[in-house]
Amino acid sequence: MSAINSISAASTEKLPGPLVFTLAAGAGVSVASIYYSQPMLDIISKQFHASIGGVGMIPMLTQAGYALGILLLAPLGDRHDRRQIILIKGLLLVAALLLCGFSGGLNAMLIASFVTGLTATVAQDIVPASAALAPERSRGKTVGTVMTGLLVGILLSRVVSGFMAEYFGWRSMYYLAAAMVLMISIALWRALPRFQPGTNVSYPRLLLSLAHLWQHHQTLRRAALAQGLLSVAFSAFWSTLALMLSERFHLDSAVAGAFGLAGAAGALAAPLAGSFADRIGPARVTQVGAGLVTVSFGLMFLLPLLPLPAQLGLIILSTIGFDLGVQTSLVAHQSLVYSLAPEARSRLNALLFTVVFIGMAAGAALGSAALAHFGWTGVVTLATVAGAASLIVRLCSSHLKN
Repeated sequence: MSAINSISAASTEKLPGPLVFTLAAGAGVSVASIYYSQPMLDIISKQFHASIGGVGMIPMLTQAGYALGILLLAPLGDRHDRRQIILIKGLLLVAALLLCGFSGGLNAMLIASFVTGLTATVAQDIVPASAALAPERSRGKTVGTVMTGLLVGILLSRVVSGFMAEYFGWRSMYYLAAAMVLMISIALWRALPRFQPGTNVSYPRLLLSLAHLWQHHQTLRRAALAQGLLSVAFSAFWSTLALMLSERFHLDSAVAGAFGLAGAAGALAAPLAGSFADRIGPARVTQVGAGLVTVSFGLMFLLPLLPLPAQLGLIILSTIGFDLGVQTSLVAHQSLVYSLAPEARSRLNALLFTVVFIGMAAGAALGSAALAHFGWTGVVTLATVAGAASLIVRLCSSHLKN
């Protein structure tokens, strides 16, 4: 465990509330950066005169950058002062967001989006920082609070960006995001103590240890595959929703962003999955979550049979259901993975989330292609099949420990 200068965690019963709030806000503001584009894709495509497939590469490359950043940059927290890492990555994220806002064409936007994803992984440095700072007796509550901030950032990002794009222009969202990241990065720099590196192992050896963990733990591989498939379904929906709502219902980006509130209703209930997992086991909870995702997307095959107002109601209901399923499964999969090797939880987390965001990137690309060639039915089919595949992976594990 990292030794921390200037703060003795053992001497306090809990971290100061303002510090915990700053950590939670930092996690939320940072991770929100990778979701801002989704409700704005229709507006961006019209300004750049880009195809659905072309503009769909924006969220795909953002998610791919995040996945690569988790895999290659997250281990650095074990051998460098995490306070410095948070500041440097925060400033780089500010620059990437400004590049998005000033992009003059699709190609520049794609490059800036990839860098945004790469540097937004500062959120994955803030969470372990909170765990290292918190006293053991209140560590779970502290990390849970910071994770709640991260979740709120994800959920509200679409609401805010949809509103900003509709009334102030899509570029204004990136300028606002850059300002927020800059302020929270400075606040974290001032509030956090220095972290003593926990190891002097070389960077190549840290990466090699990731390969060993992946090969050694079958539970990790199954959890990552199952959650990655759910991420394909999740990302395919959110990456194409704004385009579908504009084409089919003639609704603007603000309405598309407001669907994030429906997702919030489901996802904010996901913390209950922890106590549920204590009663029936996390492996069973992953099956329930994957099943809920599959059913929720499957219900959307009924859309052509309903009048337009009822179609919107069904989409909202399905959004609540699949977001709950995805977040419930994630909580349970984390419980499974974290129990494997407590001394390597950061690296296990990096491996799990690398696959999760590879799934996110694949879902964004496949969802855009499905919408362009097969319409919304193609997106629903892709998401339903991905959810069913995840459920099969979990059911095949029913007789094993994982």
